[in-house]
Amino acid sequence: MKQLSITPAQATDAALYQRYASVIFAYLLRQVNSREDAEDLLVDIFMAVLEKSSLASMDEQRVAAWIWTVARNKVVDYRRRSKYRVSIELAKVEDVLYESEEQAPEHMALKHEERQTLHTILQELPELQREIVHLRFGHDLTCGQIATVIDKSEAAVRMTLHRTLKLLRTLYTRNEKGGTL
Repeated sequence: MKQLSITPAQATDAALYQRYASVIFAYLLRQVNSREDAEDLLVDIFMAVLEKSSLASMDEQRVAAWIWTVARNKVVDYRRRSKYRVSIELAKVEDVLYESEEQAPEHMALKHEERQTLHTILQELPELQREIVHLRFGHDLTCGQIATVIDKSEAAVRMTLHRTLKLLRTLYTRNEKGGTL
C-alpha cells in the first residue's frame, strides 16, 4: 500500500485553511450575491495562499493580514465583474427550515427586523467605516490587522472605529425613540 507523504509546506497550508476558511467564507457570504460565488472566491483566495511561498517566513499576524487583504481584493474584483451580470439575492429565494423554537418564523422575523435595522444604519456609514466595523466585529481582527488590510495607520483605524461606534450609538438611540434613520 502506497503511503502519502505531506511536506511541511502542505501541512502549513492545511493549517491556514483550517484556521481562516470559515471566517473568510462568512465574510464572503456577506459581500457577494450567492453562496456559489463565495465558494469560488474562497477557492481563489486559498489558491493564492498556496502560490505564496514566502508565507512560511511570516509571523502569524502578517499572514492573517495578508490573507484578509487577498480576500478584500478578490471581493473588489468580484464587484467590478458583477456590474455586468444580473443576479438575485439568495435571501429572496431561500427556503427557511427550522428545528428549534428559536428558528420559528416569529423569532426569525424579529431577528430579521433587528438585522434589517442594523443593515440600514450601517448603510448610512461611509464604506471605509462599514468595512472597519465588519472586520473588527464580524471577523474579530485587531486594529493593527485591520490597518494592514486597508492600508491605513493603526491610530487612524482606532480613531475611525471610535467615531463610528459613537455615531452608531447616536443612530440607534434616534431609531429607538421613533426618529427616522
